[in-house]
Amino acid sequence: MTQPALSWAETFGITPLSTRLAEMAVTFRGAEGVPPSRFDASSLGIFQPGLALRTWLGRRRADRRVPIYNLFNRTPTPIADGWSVRKTQVRDFRGGTLTYDSHNGTDFAVPPGTIVVAAAPGRVLRVSSEFNRGGLKLFVDHGRGLVTTSNHLGRALVREGDLVRRGQPVALSGASGIDMLLMFPWNVPHVHFNVWLNGEPVDPFAEPGEVSLWRRQNDPVPDDGAADDDGATPTAWDAAAVDAAVTACDVAAVRDALRAIERLELRAMAVLFQMSYYPTRFATRVTPYAASFPREPRLDLPFRAADVVGIVLPK
Repeated sequence: MTQPALSWAETFGITPLSTRLAEMAVTFRGAEGVPPSRFDASSLGIFQPGLALRTWLGRRRADRRVPIYNLFNRTPTPIADGWSVRKTQVRDFRGGTLTYDSHNGTDFAVPPGTIVVAAAPGRVLRVSSEFNRGGLKLFVDHGRGLVTTSNHLGRALVREGDLVRRGQPVALSGASGIDMLLMFPWNVPHVHFNVWLNGEPVDPFAEPGEVSLWRRQNDPVPDDGAADDDGATPTAWDAAAVDAAVTACDVAAVRDALRAIERLELRAMAVLFQMSYYPTRFATRVTPYAASFPREPRLDLPFRAADVVGIVLPK
């Protein structure tokens, strides 16, 4: 079914305005347990104005490949220093610098309104919007310690608790979040795609000697219909570990809100969200899983085969 076009408010995720203004203030002033974000002249190295303008205008590559805007930083700055949008200590999986200090995902440059799909079968366990941390986001638990999140969305097409198939549409991409709004039109509209394994952010691309989390090694493609997986194995959350992680949160209001979530799987995902997006709120990191799982090739590109055929990395 064709989705109605995104409004500007949806694209940038600016409502409710009072909430967004308060979240915006956290970026520059910080909050309890959250230091201000860090910027300097090196942050300008993130921008690719040519790619940004083409993508805002809805222009796609003739070969139907999705440009990679930023990669996962393999050498992040210390968590205690807070969120850094600088380029001071960076290395992507190829040994290059297509990333920035605190970048813990992969950015796919796509025009707002692009259909985003589930990269593997799973269950939606969170849909939330935080203006200072990636705008509208959708979190899918794929079982065996694997979670993916899609950020900067314009509209969610599924709800918490929904089971999703590999390749099923789950959202429309947007440009939600403070960085997109303040840097328009120089920031590239993109889907920031996070992968967590055993509660930690990981790079889905593999360095030499690693196992890629993409089903087609480091050259991911959309679902081709060949996977024989009707659903994800349900996650065995460790209730005691989840409670220990909640207790490790140093911010009383956040800790109380986490404890108030009744369903274990939703509380576990909320804990993962807080530890990944606001790690300075926690005295220690505690994995909420009953077991640890290895890297496995389980993911496809989070876009439809009707729209894209693969990716392209800058040379």
